[in-house]
Amino acid sequence: MGNKGQIGYPSDVSDEEWAFVAPYLALCREDSEQRDYPLRAVFNGLRYIVRTGSQWRYMPNDLPPWAVVYPQTQRWIRARCFEIMVEDLRVLLREFSGRKAQPTAMILDSRTLQSAPESGARAGYDGAKRRKGSKVHAAVDTRHRSRLCPLNPPLHLKGCA
Repeated sequence: MGNKGQIGYPSDVSDEEWAFVAPYLALCREDSEQRDYPLRAVFNGLRYIVRTGSQWRYMPNDLPPWAVVYPQTQRWIRARCFEIMVEDLRVLLREFSGRKAQPTAMILDSRTLQSAPESGARAGYDGAKRRKGSKVHAAVDTRHRSRLCPLNPPLHLKGCA
């Protein structure tokens, strides 16, 4: 019963994945004084939460504590580490398939997310569809790979390139 001899979790990052991801996540040196846990263990903690959908405070004891993983995740998000990583991966995939790094064609679409009265000033009105809600746009290249920047960014994302 179980996987005898297995160390870690199925969500743990492989050596090949870590070789790609590590340069994007290293906001400071690996041997920094303030680092109590290895960066790879913190990233494995994040992957565990994302993969299982568990709550932060239910993180297993053999991973770094949630109070270490959560703030580090917030720093990665603020530094746009994941966005930059996905963009570079998209460029690599395009080049490996013999295409130019930047797409020459885009597919644009929009939809209105219906809102509740509690939404407040955020909710608008889509006259074409006669619906109250927030308009959301999507842009993908011809291989259906998402572009990360929203077309009508909220105020805190103005200037997104």
